[in-house]
Amino acid sequence: MRFHDRREAGRRLARRLCEPTHNGRLRNPVVLALPRGGAPVAGEVAQALHAPLDVLVARKIGAPFNPELGVGALAGEDPPLYDERALEVLGLTPGQLASHVERERAELHRHEQLYRCGRPPSDVRNRTVIVVDDGLATGVTARVALRTVRRRGPARVVLAVPVCSREAATAVRPEADDLVCLHQPDTFGAVGLWYENFEQAADEEVIDALRASPSHEPLRRLRRPDAPCPP
Repeated sequence: MRFHDRREAGRRLARRLCEPTHNGRLRNPVVLALPRGGAPVAGEVAQALHAPLDVLVARKIGAPFNPELGVGALAGEDPPLYDERALEVLGLTPGQLASHVERERAELHRHEQLYRCGRPPSDVRNRTVIVVDDGLATGVTARVALRTVRRRGPARVVLAVPVCSREAATAVRPEADDLVCLHQPDTFGAVGLWYENFEQAADEEVIDALRASPSHEPLRRLRRPDAPCPP
């Protein structure tokens, strides 16, 4: 199974969530996108479920010698979550990554301001929270995001993704009440391999997805990522 792009994947994912098996358990839902790649997917899900959309900004912690090689992740003000196996293989310790964590935390706050314009996160207490991403390779970013959501008091937490590795599915299941994944290939490789069009998502795509949600009316006037927040 391959997807044309993130929006098409989001429509397929929405159809699965709207099936009676899942829909009956999605009471009072709110959709949280993991930006940037998860935003176009989550926008389709939120529209199909007539649910408000917000972002849950999480940041990957890269290895010092290769920032693209993720060894952990962080979200909110929670402590970082590390891939212990990756740290062991690479001979790294959390202490060696402290400066990287500080930089990623600053970027996290910058993106929260960019996407929300200073507005607080959506109140998810006693609601069904559907966390959406475009795919899971290791699952470490999703795991830290789910833990952050859980501390905010939702009634139920669902992780919904178009595609994920079997290893990631095993890792994230304890963190969510339900995992909805359309495709778990035997040989995964990378998330992008399962999309025909997997261009890097831009901040504008996140803002556009939020602007389409009725719960973010002020963002409808935001035209570009560097535009000032509306008063």
